[in-house]
Amino acid sequence: MRLNPALPILAVCLLALAPALAFAQEAIVEEQLVMAEEPIAEPAPDRTPNLTKPDVEAWMDGFLPAALGAGDIVGAVVVVVKDGQVLLQKGYGDADLGKRTPVDPETTLFRPGSISKLFTWTAVMQQVEAGRIDLDADVNQYLDFTIPARDGKPLTMRQIMTHTGGFEDTMRGLIFSDPDALATLGDSLKQWVPSRIHTPGTTPAYSNYATALAGYIVERVSEESFDEYVERRLFVPLGMTHSSFRQPLPDALAGFMSQGYASLADGQPKPYELINFTAAGSLATSGADIARFMLAHLNHGEYQGVRILSEATTQTMQRTAQPSVGPLNRMMLGFYETSLNGHFSIAHAGDTRWFHSDLRLFPDDGVGYFISMNSAGGGGATGRIRQQLATGFAQRYLPGEFPQGSGIDAEAARAQAAKVAGFYENSRRAQTSVMGALRLLGQVEVTAKPDGGLRVAYSNAASGAPRQWNPIGPWLWQDPGNGERLAVETKDGEVIRFGMESSAPIMVFERLPDWRANVPLLARTSLTVVLLTVLAWPISAMVRRHYRVRYPLTGTDAKAHRTGRWSSLLTGLGACGGIALVTWLADSTEPLTGMDGFIVLARLGIGLALIAGTVLALRSLWQTLHSRKRHLLAKFWSLALTLACLILLWIGFAYRFIGISAGF
Repeated sequence: MRLNPALPILAVCLLALAPALAFAQEAIVEEQLVMAEEPIAEPAPDRTPNLTKPDVEAWMDGFLPAALGAGDIVGAVVVVVKDGQVLLQKGYGDADLGKRTPVDPETTLFRPGSISKLFTWTAVMQQVEAGRIDLDADVNQYLDFTIPARDGKPLTMRQIMTHTGGFEDTMRGLIFSDPDALATLGDSLKQWVPSRIHTPGTTPAYSNYATALAGYIVERVSEESFDEYVERRLFVPLGMTHSSFRQPLPDALAGFMSQGYASLADGQPKPYELINFTAAGSLATSGADIARFMLAHLNHGEYQGVRILSEATTQTMQRTAQPSVGPLNRMMLGFYETSLNGHFSIAHAGDTRWFHSDLRLFPDDGVGYFISMNSAGGGGATGRIRQQLATGFAQRYLPGEFPQGSGIDAEAARAQAAKVAGFYENSRRAQTSVMGALRLLGQVEVTAKPDGGLRVAYSNAASGAPRQWNPIGPWLWQDPGNGERLAVETKDGEVIRFGMESSAPIMVFERLPDWRANVPLLARTSLTVVLLTVLAWPISAMVRRHYRVRYPLTGTDAKAHRTGRWSSLLTGLGACGGIALVTWLADSTEPLTGMDGFIVLARLGIGLALIAGTVLALRSLWQTLHSRKRHLLAKFWSLALTLACLILLWIGFAYRFIGISAGF
C-alpha cells in the first residue's frame, strides 16, 4: 500500500492544483454523467402509482422545493412527458433573484449545457438521411483541415457520436464571458487539434471537441451556419420559439433568459456564459421547448405531424449501441444508456458553471423528463438532486428488479478483488497538453475488501463515504443501495480497466502500472527535498549571523555548496512555476486570446529552470562526492537533491509542464 508522507510544505504546493481539478469537474469541459447516489428515502407504496399529472406534480412539489433549498439553488424548471403529451412543466424558485421573477416553464430560458449535443446529433442524423454524411467514412472528406489518423485508423462520425474517437480532453476557451473573445466554430476547432490518445473505436472518452467537430461538419455539408441550420431544421418545425444556439442571445430572447448563480446565499447574477464550441453546449431553451424535442424523439422522430427524423433513423440513433465494459450501460449514437430497474433508458446530462441539467427518455415506456437548475449550489447538490430525481422517479413510476449476476463463490470473489486492487486513471483526460499535469492528481485507487467486495475512491455514497461494491459474478460487482454495477475487463488474465454503470458509456478507468502509480509520491518527495534545501539557505545564513559564526566552507567546497543551493532554487522555481501555470490555465474563465506567446514562453521557462537546476545539481554532486572535507550527511543530501532534480525534470517532460504548444 502506498503511503503519503506528512510533508506540510509540499502539500501546500500540490494543493494549489486542487482548484484546477475542481473546475474541470464542474465546467462543461469536464461535464460527465451524474454519478449514482443513494436513492430517495420514501416508503414503498402498496401499488405502483400511476404516472399522472396530479400524482407527479404532488411528488415533485414534495421533493424539489426542499431539495433546492437544501442545495442553495435559486431556481429550476422541470418537464415530464408521457404518451405524446406534456404531463407537467413547472418552474420552481426564481429566474431573477433581484427582481423576484419566478421561473416560467413556457418562456424562461435555461442553459442545458451538453444536452445541446442531442440537437447536434439529431442534425447529423438528418444529414445521414440526406446522404451527405456517411457514419463510417473518414471525416476528413468533410473538413477543410486534417484530423490525423491514430494507429493507422481515420476518425469516423460513428466514433465521434459514441465518444470513441480517441481524443484527449480539452479545456481552453470552452466557457467564458467576454463577447469579444467569441470565435467561429471552424476557427475554434482549427486553433488546436487535440491528440488522439486511444485507438479509435475502443475506449469511451467524452469529447467536447469531437462534438463541435460534428457540428462543423453539419455546417460544411449543409452550406449554412450551425445556428441557422438548427433553427431552420429543428426549432421552427418543432415550434421551439424560445430556443437559440446564438451567442450572445438575440434581443428578442435575451429578456427571457434566467440569471445564473453560484448559490442562493451568494445571490449575485453571473455574466452570460459563452462557448466557442457552440455545437457542444451553447443552447438556451425553455422547459416547454425542450418538451417538444423530447416528444419528437419518443414518437419515432415526429411531433404533431412534423417529422424531424424518419422512424428508421430514430431507431438507429437510439438503439445502435457501442459496448463499454462487460454488461454495463452503453453509448448509443449521441444518447447514452441509463437503463434503470430493467427499463431501457437513454439520456444526456449537461453542465455549465452555473446551470446543471438532465434529460432522460424511456422509449419503451413513452416517458421522459427534463430538469435544469440555474445555480451551482453547494457541496455537489446539483449532482445529488439529479440522481435522486432519476432513482426516485424510476422507483415510483417505473419499478423493477435490479440486474442480477451469475453468482460467485467467496474464494473466487476474494481472488478477483485482489487482482483488481490498484491505481487507475480516467480515459477522459488531457495527456499531451500542459494540462496533462493534472494526471498527477487524477489517480483513482481501488481497494479489495476481505469479502471480495471493492471500494473505489472516486464515487461516494450520499454519506460521503466511498461506496461499497459487492461481488455478484465473475468480474462483476453491484452497489446494493441502487443496483448500479461495476465491471472489469481483463486481457491475458490481467486487469486492464473497469467501468461503473453510471459513467461507462463516456469514460472508463484504465489500469496504471505500479511505477506510474508511485509517480505522485516521487513528485511530492522530490519537491519536498528541493524546497527544504531552498529554505535552508536563508535559515542557515540567519543562524550564522545570530551566533556570529563564519561560513565554514572555502574554495571548491564553498562553490559546490552554493551551486547546490542555486540548483534547488532554480528547480523549485521551475516546479512551482509549473504548478502555478496549470492552476491559472484551469481556473481561467476566459479563452486567453492573445496569450499563446506567454503560455509557450512560460512552458519554455519552466523547462529551462528545471534543466539548469539539474545541471547545477549534478555539478555540485560531483564536487561534493570528491571532497575530503565534506561530511557524509552533506554528501547524502547532495545525492538526494540531485535525484530530486532529475525526477522533477523527468516529470516536467513526461507530464507536459514543459513544451512548446499553447493548446490545452
